[in-house]
Amino acid sequence: MVLGRPVTLRQVVFGLLLVFCLTPWASPPVALALGLVLAQVLGNPFVAQTKKLTAKLLQYSVVGLGFGMNAHAAVAAGKEGVLFTVVSIFGTLILGYFVGRWLGLGRHVVHLISCGTAICGGSAIAAVGPVLRAKDEEISVALGTVFVLNAIALFAFPPIGHALAMTQNQFGLWCAIAIHDTSSVVGAAAAYGDQALQVATTVKLARALWIIPISLGTALLFKQQGVKVKLPYFIVGFILAMLVNTFVPAVRPLAPLLVALAKIGLTVTLFFIGAGLSAAVLKAVGARPFVLGVVLWAVISTASLYVILQAV
Repeated sequence: MVLGRPVTLRQVVFGLLLVFCLTPWASPPVALALGLVLAQVLGNPFVAQTKKLTAKLLQYSVVGLGFGMNAHAAVAAGKEGVLFTVVSIFGTLILGYFVGRWLGLGRHVVHLISCGTAICGGSAIAAVGPVLRAKDEEISVALGTVFVLNAIALFAFPPIGHALAMTQNQFGLWCAIAIHDTSSVVGAAAAYGDQALQVATTVKLARALWIIPISLGTALLFKQQGVKVKLPYFIVGFILAMLVNTFVPAVRPLAPLLVALAKIGLTVTLFFIGAGLSAAVLKAVGARPFVLGVVLWAVISTASLYVILQAV
């Protein structure tokens, strides 16, 4: 009993793990792993609450990371990632269409998984889903697919980067292109180094702006009328934070604190994401959508890695 209310074992464990994620000993990969273990062993006692908090917490954390960025360096990184972004987005969407047809999947699921892989994971799916007028189960399957692959990428990418002796710039660029969700991109890059984090965050958020034209293109392609396109306003917040940090010297003493809070927010976000990947969610994805997600991810990961190692 706490304050006169009954408390279950999994609620206690959830609370203890959450507190641990607020400490310096926790990192994004560790937080995700703890969430995954909790989801499989005891289950998430606050599914609805964590699902609601995840998107907002991620957005606030990304804005906070902007206070650790320099606008001049960000512009340079953004320019370097433009060509990679354009080629990889349209290449992924086209490949997804043909692989999806080969697997016999519905057009909505194929388009959602392709957009999630091409742009920015769950954010892209959440934006494109209403434009597509996709069913809840179609959106859930697409989200489940990219979240599982996100979890794998967060653990796999840093060791691969070290094994290949990738520079901070190379690794940050690779993360931004080849990992779906912004949370996992930032988490993997943060584990590699501060410069990788800056490059990955800048290029990924520039990539996320493609949500707008892709959503509009989706409405035309699927002949949907009267739909609203959701704008990623948190990207505007990130840009403003970066500009303030660069051009308003009075704010700079606060920047380290804001960035530290943002990194804690990101760690908690990944704990929430892991806690949401229950066995039921994994089972609901199904084999064929997961195969589509794996094929698209494998192609974009290996192709972008090869090009980056050769050209950057």
